[in-house]
Amino acid sequence: MIRFILTKLLYGILVLTGVVVLVFFLFQGFGDPARLVMGQTGDAATQANIRRELNLDQPKWKQFVYYLNDVSPVCVHSAASIKTKKLKGLFIGGDTKFGLKVPYLRKSYQSKREVWSILMQALPGTIMLALAAMIIAIVIGIPLGVAAAVKQNTWVDTSAIFSSIVGISAPSFFMGIIIAYVFGFLLSNWTGLHISGSWFDIDEVTGARRLSMQNLILPAITLGIRPLAIITQLTRSAMLDVLDQDYIRTAYAKGLSKRTVIWKHGLRNALNPVITAITGWFAELLAGAFFVEYIFGWQGIGLVTVGALEKLDYPVVMGSVLVAACFFILINILADILYGVVDPRVRVH
Repeated sequence: MIRFILTKLLYGILVLTGVVVLVFFLFQGFGDPARLVMGQTGDAATQANIRRELNLDQPKWKQFVYYLNDVSPVCVHSAASIKTKKLKGLFIGGDTKFGLKVPYLRKSYQSKREVWSILMQALPGTIMLALAAMIIAIVIGIPLGVAAAVKQNTWVDTSAIFSSIVGISAPSFFMGIIIAYVFGFLLSNWTGLHISGSWFDIDEVTGARRLSMQNLILPAITLGIRPLAIITQLTRSAMLDVLDQDYIRTAYAKGLSKRTVIWKHGLRNALNPVITAITGWFAELLAGAFFVEYIFGWQGIGLVTVGALEKLDYPVVMGSVLVAACFFILINILADILYGVVDPRVRVH
């Protein structure tokens, strides 16, 4: 198991390295960072100083090495750089130090805040939204898929298939606009829901944040529609294959109840492709939440990233891509481990 996890982590590091390369060179040439940092006012000398501070006066390959050194947990920095960038970690050495640190995602061009702190402040909202959407998809999708398989070729099966096809075909941003308009605007007096709102309310007197789950309902439903449809289809397909197996007929022959056979023996053996969908979709939901967060004004990484793109604040955009990539890797490793837990026939080596 440990060897398996270490192997997966090694592959994950290689993937992250590729993402870092892609992210760095993708945003080269989109506006002058020195001009963005300086703003509308400033002379040539100020711009030159900013370019020197950001290492923009160096060749592209050297800029990439500096960026890789910043975002990598393993790094080499000068004592002055560690103090200036306020790096957190363990460092050893003299003027030039080798260390293990929290990845430094640099500073926002617009707010001058650390990108890491901006993303960590927004991350709880995105995770909360993705979890709520996935819970909705699992709680409804798996029972619906099982029901469709057990009652194959009936109205239950037909309705489940039709609904899942509609759910897969409808883009999240389109469904978000429809759901927000209908339930958050037209029917707001009956639903009590609003067209936009975040996971916290601001106290008008103290300015403190208060948890508010009411605003989670509409974006979670919107984001959960597609994974719900996928899970329904996969559960139905897997259950149909399992229910045809000899051991299911043997279980019935032993006198086990239909409920026990379906839910204990049938569903458990049909769960592997469903787990693949659940873990894969959860990772995608973290990225797919961007448009949903924007439509509903939900305070998460998606809304922060879209806002940063509008302002050409590339350090924030690049940081959010790296954070999303880390979640993809970690969730895929978790999925592989869960296979062995759910189905003993699958072993990790």
